[in-house]
Amino acid sequence: MTNTPAPVALGTDQARTRLHELTVIDVRTPAEYASGHLPGALNIPLDHVRRALPEIRHAAGQGDVLVVCASGARSENACKLLAEQGVTTATLAGGTGAWAAEGHDLHTPAACDTRSGWSMERQVRFAAGALVLLGLVLGLLLHPALLLISAGVAGGLVFSALTDTCGMAVVLGKLPHNRPRAADLDAALAALRSR
Repeated sequence: MTNTPAPVALGTDQARTRLHELTVIDVRTPAEYASGHLPGALNIPLDHVRRALPEIRHAAGQGDVLVVCASGARSENACKLLAEQGVTTATLAGGTGAWAAEGHDLHTPAACDTRSGWSMERQVRFAAGALVLLGLVLGLLLHPALLLISAGVAGGLVFSALTDTCGMAVVLGKLPHNRPRAADLDAALAALRSR
């Protein structure tokens, strides 16, 4: 396995001044994307980046590509994956969280989209907390061995922090509200092809 260099990170002000010339790809889940994204960003969830490789490669051949997520971690992973395939991209330092914190506007789609707007981080915290509470209650009421549920979640959180990965986010990403609709993904891919 070859080591790929860390992607170039653009600051929020630098990205804002270049936004008109960048192809922006948001690799968050559709629910997160719907809660607010950079103006003009196309939603290609991280687990669909490989599928979108030809279209992203085409867009990168037409100009610079900026990959964004909530904090910068997923976009950095996407940039590294793309770099391994010979596609050079940049990431937004601090992600959409930093963008909003700097006072820059996030675009939200029409109110007709009914999907949840919870960020993946919030979904993970909720699921982990619920599992810990469930393990404690079941361990106290039914059998002490069920306390292992809580211990397993705690161990998973420590592993997640040490490796900067999140298995629970991968699992939660498979839920229907976190999956792109086929038409939405196809429209994003078509927009990349037309650049």
